[in-house]
Amino acid sequence: MKKIILVVVLTFISLGVKAQDKVNWLSFEQAMEMSEKEPKPILVDIYTDWCGWCKKMDKTTYKNKVIIEYINTHYYPVKLNGEAKHDITFQGKTFKYQAQGRRGYHQLAAAIMKGQLSYPSTAFFNTERQLLQNVPGYLEEKRFEKILAYFNKDNYKNTPWKEFEKNFKSAM
Repeated sequence: MKKIILVVVLTFISLGVKAQDKVNWLSFEQAMEMSEKEPKPILVDIYTDWCGWCKKMDKTTYKNKVIIEYINTHYYPVKLNGEAKHDITFQGKTFKYQAQGRRGYHQLAAAIMKGQLSYPSTAFFNTERQLLQNVPGYLEEKRFEKILAYFNKDNYKNTPWKEFEKNFKSAM
């Protein structure tokens, strides 16, 4: 009987751990809608299917348990393909796929990155769904943890980055 109870308890524990083994990605529209109902900052990972650094970030940074838990707790996370072909309406404007050469780009991704199409890029929106900052390039776990904490709550409003970075205490 004790063995059965132990197996049941371990099964429930492992199911609880599984719930935080990946980032709970949303579509851009889902995140905006959820943030409107229950305000929370939004993180947007802008990637392409051909981007090697995007794939590396998915396999390393976005697999880190501390990063996963922090994102799932404090942000509405979005995966946005920079070359997506579907329309996205945001702030009353419809953003579309823009054909260009062999590859095109999504107008929303280009707007978030201010025309500098650099993949991967990580954009942060505040609780009012306003773009705060786009951070281009691959972000390793320890640096990304600091950036996540900086754009969470009002840290970015009250503390200069250099000071925040100097005083940051990592959970890793």
